[in-house]
Amino acid sequence: MKSTYGQHPIKKFSELQIMDLLRTLWPYLTIHRWRVISAVLLLVGGKLASLSMPWALKQVVDSLDSHAAQAVAIPVLLVLLYGLLRFGAVLLGELRDAVFSRVTESAMRKSGLAVFANLHQLELDFHLSRQTGGMSRDIDRGTRGINFLMRFMVFNILPTLFELIIVAIILLVAFNIWFAAVTLVCVAAYVCFSIITTEWRTQFVRAANQLDSESNTRAIDSLLNYETVKYFNNESHEWHQYDHKLTQWEQARINNRLSLAVLNTGQALIITLGITGLLYLAAKGVVDQSMTLGDLVMVNAYMLQLFIPLNALGFIYREIRRALSDVENMFNLLKRKPAIADQPLAPALKITRAAIEFDQVSFAYNNNRVIFDGFNFSVATGEKVAIVGRSGIGKSTVVRLLFRFYDVTGGTIRIDGQDIRTVQQLSLRQSIGVVPQDTVLFNDTIWNNIAYGHPDADTAAIWRAIEMAHLSDFIKALPKQEHTKVGERGLKVSGGEKQRIAIARVLLKNPAILLFDEATSALDSQAERSILTALEEISHHKTTLIIAHRLSTIVDADRILVIDQGQVVEQGKHTELLAQQGLYAHLWQLQQQ
Repeated sequence: MKSTYGQHPIKKFSELQIMDLLRTLWPYLTIHRWRVISAVLLLVGGKLASLSMPWALKQVVDSLDSHAAQAVAIPVLLVLLYGLLRFGAVLLGELRDAVFSRVTESAMRKSGLAVFANLHQLELDFHLSRQTGGMSRDIDRGTRGINFLMRFMVFNILPTLFELIIVAIILLVAFNIWFAAVTLVCVAAYVCFSIITTEWRTQFVRAANQLDSESNTRAIDSLLNYETVKYFNNESHEWHQYDHKLTQWEQARINNRLSLAVLNTGQALIITLGITGLLYLAAKGVVDQSMTLGDLVMVNAYMLQLFIPLNALGFIYREIRRALSDVENMFNLLKRKPAIADQPLAPALKITRAAIEFDQVSFAYNNNRVIFDGFNFSVATGEKVAIVGRSGIGKSTVVRLLFRFYDVTGGTIRIDGQDIRTVQQLSLRQSIGVVPQDTVLFNDTIWNNIAYGHPDADTAAIWRAIEMAHLSDFIKALPKQEHTKVGERGLKVSGGEKQRIAIARVLLKNPAILLFDEATSALDSQAERSILTALEEISHHKTTLIIAHRLSTIVDADRILVIDQGQVVEQGKHTELLAQQGLYAHLWQLQQQ
């Protein structure tokens, strides 16, 4: 499956389904409706104060230019009014941001949390084919995109349009149609140029975004496989691979910067022509005495005030498009439905005997890889059954199907007579404890890794699990004891200790069914014997299924199933299977040699 994570095309507005995104965001806004209303009122108040500033400046200039200037109190009061309006506009803007910040931060937190929760609901196949680095960037960009959309669309684009209309009306009423016409033509030219140039720049922005994600994915993948890099002495190879991505990203960023210079220069030229044209009209009016010096100052102030937010239009337009795309990418993760889902009103699994039955089970990962076809076996209450066979024959698939990471394509898996597809996944997985072949621990303390099996367990229960897993001596010998950190993926502890921690975690969970997926295959003989002793103790009186690679670890199993070509071809105790001189005996002889 080809993954699309790390690719961030900036789509056209028609493709973005803006209304769908707004519907998704709307619930996050309605939670704080009074804050939203207050922020809008503060926005209106701030804009009114801002629009009054050029008028107040005109009055100051006109009062100084007239005989009334001899009365010092008049210009002083007007100057104070101008200062009050300027401070009021800034103050109302800051209050607006302070009030609305709770809304945006809450939306970012809750939407990010919703995506995170949904990712944990998705099927195993999705996580096996994902690119963690690219997906983490999707979530990060999506949450930042929500913040950008809320702030700039609500507090920049819409207010600027409102301000443009009001300024055009003021110039039309106060002077003549030419002032309004020059303003509108200038703004229209500015907007058209910004949009066309930004469309041209999109290719460079898209390339920079995609290469940024690809380089990030490459770096994370390399660091997660640190040991493999070291084993094959490929530090230089990784450095060159990463540098190749960064070099491409660097060139894309340079192209992006150069195109930005073209955009900024063109915008500055249009602004200059517009302001020059209006100042010419205003200066001409002053000369023929149809306008005052205050009118000229007011026209100039309105144009500067109008073009300050428009000056960032190219950046805002591009960023809004990218934010919409990023938010859509994140919400696509949120909207993705799990392939493995509970049936409506599915009941909880009721454990009475913890008996397992595979009845005519068929399963294939894809059309070219059929694993089981009419696969049958059962595990009775309290029985310990081992499954063996050649590598790649589907032993671990049994665990995945039973835990319902995948659904069977045919037949039925039952626990105590209940089809596991008809019960709640949560109740099913609460009833099963798994000790995997490759135990991956959180980068946390030993204590917290064990407590993960039952986060609400008390201290006594956790210490009981530690004792039963034969971990207490190891923990007490450590300088920080149970507070020792295990490192990322548990790299600071040995394979044997990792497995003991995994066993203690399962013991704390205390499930009715235990699954051991080649839990000792990576251990030396001494560690294996210690782990087997612990497994023997914890599996007593529990229904236990063991996926085994080393046959010596399951000689005491109640029953051994030998699978081949998707079928159980032999079954019995260890001595019985050796006597049959079949596939099991052949595998045993190979391992003994």
